Amino acid sequence: DITIQVGRTGVLTPVAELAPINIGGVVVSRATLHNADEINRLNVRIGDKVIVQRAGDVIPQIVGVAESGTNTTEFVFPSVCPVCGGNVVQESGQVARRCINSLGCPAQRLGELEHFVSRKGFDIDGLGARQLESFINRGWISTPADIFTLIALHGDAIKNLDGFGEKSVYNLNQSIENARNIELHRFLYAIGIPDVGQVTAKILAK
Repeated sequence: DITIQVGRTGVLTPVAELAPINIGGVVVSRATLHNADEINRLNVRIGDKVIVQRAGDVIPQIVGVAESGTNTTEFVFPSVCPVCGGNVVQESGQVARRCINSLGCPAQRLGELEHFVSRKGFDIDGLGARQLESFINRGWISTPADIFTLIALHGDAIKNLDGFGEKSVYNLNQSIENARNIELHRFLYAIGIPDVGQVTAKILAK
């Protein structure tokens, strides 16, 4: 199959869903198809048998079609976001197609928060995708600022969730408290300004 993944900046990325295969000791069941142009270049259709390699021995990618199936289906890129139903646009000169519902798209909100707490950003241990999604769904986190009041407002409730307990909530609180003091370049990176990676953030901070 071909499914769509929505990133923190709203970019829709097509993903090949594969029958699991062992490549160099790693079982691969998904591979990025990058964008609509790449799908057209490869001329890949849903149901095809494809050739997969791990780019740099790490990232799985489709490099061609080995055999076209008898019941294949052409992939049609969605005109609305599969997560929130927001409009999808392709800006002039851009290959990527993007959901423009930046404030109301749950996938973008989750991606932004994952970026914010990442090791290169605020480096908050204990707030992975699964935990963030759980807290978002409960209405406990909607913006990065909510992370810093999470334990004070919901600490007792968090202790009763699966995978949590007294010790893990204590450790999460310590990690959040440690993140209150952060270098400026890491702060600039964490808030996810378009085109501001680690190097640019350091230049801006200086």
